[in-house]
Parts: sequence; structure tokens; C-alpha cells
Amino acid sequence: MQNVHDTLAARELTHGPYQATALHAQNLKNIMRGGPNWAALTPVQAQSLDCVADKIARILCGDAAHPDHWEDGAGYFTLPLRVSA
Repeated sequence: MQNVHDTLAARELTHGPYQATALHAQNLKNIMRGGPNWAALTPVQAQSLDCVADKIARILCGDAAHPDHWEDGAGYFTLPLRVSA
């Protein structure tokens, strides 16, 4: 079984450096929270958008061709349609 350092090193190849990914994700989330409809979102909708921002940051900072980023992002966009608030 891999130790946590091996796992983190492997994730950096696909997800990008954590510091850069975190910065871009937080910037995206701050922009979203400034939108006029943010306060009206359900917790499920808001969380889904937060998760999408994380995936976008991974695409921008890591391996943009990694299919999980795109598939997970699509999944998070559909969750509010399938899950009640």
C-alpha cells in the first residue's frame, strides 16, 4: 500500500501543484459568490458549483487531458437535478 507521500506525488501529476490548484479554485469560488443569484442557491447547488470549481482548477493546473476531471465536473453539474436540497 502506498504511503501518503506517494499518493500526493502521484496526484500532483494529474491535479497540479496543490498551492496553485488551491489558489485558482479559491479565486473561482470568490467570483461565483459575487454572482447575484448565489444567495438563492440551495446548499446542494452551491456545493456542486464549489466542486466544479475544484475540477476546473485541476484542469488548469494539472493534466487537462485527465478524463476524471471532465467526467467528475459533468457529474457535479447534474447532481442538483437528481438530489433534493
